Amino acid sequence: MFEPMEALLGAAVILGCGWFLFRPGSGYFWRWRQARRLTERVLTEDLLKHVYNCEYQNQVATVESLSGALEIPRGRASDLLVRAGVGGLTVSDGGSVGLTTQGRDYALRVLRVHRLWEHYLAEETGVAAEDWHSEAERREHDMSSEDVERLDRKMGYPVYDPHGDPIPTGAGEIAPRRGTHLTEHPVGVAAVIVHVEDEPEPVYAQLAAEGLHVGMRIELIEVLPQRVRFWADGEEHVLAPLLADQITVADVSEGVEADPSDELLSGLKPGEVGRVVRLSGSCRGLERRRLMDLGILPGTRIQVEMRSPSGDPTAYRIRGTTIALRKEQASHVQIRAQLVE
Repeated sequence: MFEPMEALLGAAVILGCGWFLFRPGSGYFWRWRQARRLTERVLTEDLLKHVYNCEYQNQVATVESLSGALEIPRGRASDLLVRAGVGGLTVSDGGSVGLTTQGRDYALRVLRVHRLWEHYLAEETGVAAEDWHSEAERREHDMSSEDVERLDRKMGYPVYDPHGDPIPTGAGEIAPRRGTHLTEHPVGVAAVIVHVEDEPEPVYAQLAAEGLHVGMRIELIEVLPQRVRFWADGEEHVLAPLLADQITVADVSEGVEADPSDELLSGLKPGEVGRVVRLSGSCRGLERRRLMDLGILPGTRIQVEMRSPSGDPTAYRIRGTTIALRKEQASHVQIRAQLVE
């Protein structure tokens, strides 16, 4: 037989565990259920984005493509699609998946938050380009409609994100696709990069490492099965066709082609002079503002004073002041060389 004290102690332990697991609002069971609901909502929103992107790119969304995009088992992907269909968000036809009007509106709302966040990260922070997408992925599910409107207003109602993807408006309007793949552009004809595909992330990381970005002026040299060669802002690049296909370009508007005499500030030698033409489009956020605060603006005269014994940094004379820039910073500044005045 149990002693009374042991029975009371056992009952207290059971009650304590029950309180820990099921106490209203903060019990483990309720927190677990809330986390599960959140996970289901996030997965559903990612599902809608995937199907929308497939439709936008004239591709077919399937259970298999969804499983791969969300990195979940095929059975889990199938269950998600069933729930999305019951909720009136998707329709299935012979193995392919499409969005209903309600599902498309929902997908555009999620895409809008994602791309606004990418724009914010690019323009207002020092987050590396290869991390914009993943950081926006983490934040896109946790904003109210009011927060989204404030962010859009703060950023000046941008039309495209830093990768060149159109940002849906609050009314669900979205700019049409523009440009052609780099490999389809005529050789020898000036163009400008209007989109750099940011998925999958390892591919985008390679393009970012090459310094390729939206707004960069290019000229295709040759397209071969083994490689694609082109000039971009005065430097030659060689990419595998698979990578080159992730870049979309459009014809350059008349009069905006870079002058052949333009070069990088980092290429000037001590005593040489140039005038700033522009800051590279790859220089964004805090780094761009830092250079502008130093007075490095279009039209500004800049002269190389001296280079450190190690070769980096270099001292430049600008607006009556001497500043020091690392080679990496000077490589963001495009100048037009001049004779010493």
